Amino acid sequence: MKIFMVGEAANYKDRLAAELGTHGLAGTQIVALPREAASAADHDGEIGAEDVVISLRLKRGGAALPRCRLLHVPGAGLDGIDFDALADTTTVCNVFEHEGAIAEFVLASVLNWEIRLDELRASFVPERWAEIYRSRVPHGELSGKTVGLVGFGRIGRAIAVRAKAFGVRILAADPALSGPQGPVDEVVALGELLERADYVVIACPLMDATRGMVGAAELAGMQPGAVLINISRAEVVDEAALFAALQGGAIRGASLDVWYRYPSGAADSVPPSTYPFHDLPNVVCTPHSSAITREMWERRYAIVARNIAALVHGRPLDNVVRPGRA
Repeated sequence: MKIFMVGEAANYKDRLAAELGTHGLAGTQIVALPREAASAADHDGEIGAEDVVISLRLKRGGAALPRCRLLHVPGAGLDGIDFDALADTTTVCNVFEHEGAIAEFVLASVLNWEIRLDELRASFVPERWAEIYRSRVPHGELSGKTVGLVGFGRIGRAIAVRAKAFGVRILAADPALSGPQGPVDEVVALGELLERADYVVIACPLMDATRGMVGAAELAGMQPGAVLINISRAEVVDEAALFAALQGGAIRGASLDVWYRYPSGAADSVPPSTYPFHDLPNVVCTPHSSAITREMWERRYAIVARNIAALVHGRPLDNVVRPGRA
């Protein structure tokens, strides 16, 4: 058995090797493949039916994907995998371990919109101290605000638990919820959530039912003072409609950590969006970093290694998305 780590997954080759050693699998061959191997067949011949592939994305434009025993996605999202092109003998697993980090990122974003710490810091000029002190501009506070969660999976729950400590009201829109649970105050339809929330957090997966779910009409239904925060998938929100709403001041602003375009190879310089969101003064743009902590990768690859060991020793795997046919 060989393990193939594709693209950015290969950055954690040493981490995986160390974790495999704790399961008695030291010396297992790990092969790093370039990012292009996720979308092109150039390296498919190297992958055998008993091997493991670790990749966030694996598509061939509808053509068959290489046979492997286990495809382990080192993240939660599965929209980068062409399941129809996978061999039916391939088991697919994913990992989470990112919800706490993303929740902290969301709370930091919300607090920044209320307190505007960077602006306060920039306003502090010792030479003008007396004048600045006498003309201090009040900032907001989070207590009493309403946070709307579009999607209430692992990430939504983690956000709700932490946000509740700040004295906010939590609304959730999720077809899987039949009523309030945990820190959620109300379960409402998407339209009502958009009308009432001061902060709208996109936390649902990307699928056919959610692609473009928040469009021009939905954005127009938001409060003018509301902020949209997207840490899920950009395509849940219509790209052109969001830019128009932000540029025209229909909503107060947005914090965007996920994007409409991603590079597919080392030489690909694709822009993150067709529109210059980064030029808008009411948008905070970050490079899909909300989950990226050192601790998260340690937790994720510990689970990946445990699953590979389970595969070798014939034990049940965790986080099985699709079992392979024996």
